[in-house]
Formats: sequence, structure tokens, C-alpha cells
Amino acid sequence: MSVWKKQVGGKHYTKYKIQPSKFVVENKLLYPEGNVIKYILRHQNKGGKEDLLKAMHFIEMIIERDYGEEKAKTETWIEGYKKWKASK
Repeated sequence: MSVWKKQVGGKHYTKYKIQPSKFVVENKLLYPEGNVIKYILRHQNKGGKEDLLKAMHFIEMIIERDYGEEKAKTETWIEGYKKWKASK
């Protein structure tokens, strides 16, 4: 059985056409972006309001990482990573 067709510890992801983890992997998303997707999808079936608060926390992390005021108007981490990845 494919790893994408099973779930260990519950059934709150298997009802979707594509599991959040597969979506994250296929789209090469970073950890915080992947967690936002995960928590938003599962809030109605697992963690409720707490899952939405977790998603908001990860969104705040992304905003601080990519758009934080303490950063000079220079290349963001993700821009540098994309340049590095393209050069490989």
C-alpha cells in the first residue's frame, strides 16, 4: 500500500483527495507553509480552534521570516535559497 493512502494515528487526513503531506511534498513547500495547510485542513475534524491558532502562529513565523521589519531590504532567505537551488 502506498504511504499516501494510509494514515497512522487517526483518519482525519484520509478523507481528502490528496493528503496534506503529499501536497506539501509535491509542491516543495517549506515546513511552516506545510503546517499552515495541515492545521487549516484538519481543524474541523481534529483540533478545532487550537488548530486554527497553530496555523496562525505558523503564518506569523512566515511573515517574520520573509517580511519582518528587522530585515534590511535585501534578499530574503527564500530568494537566496531559490537562487542556490537554481544553480544546482
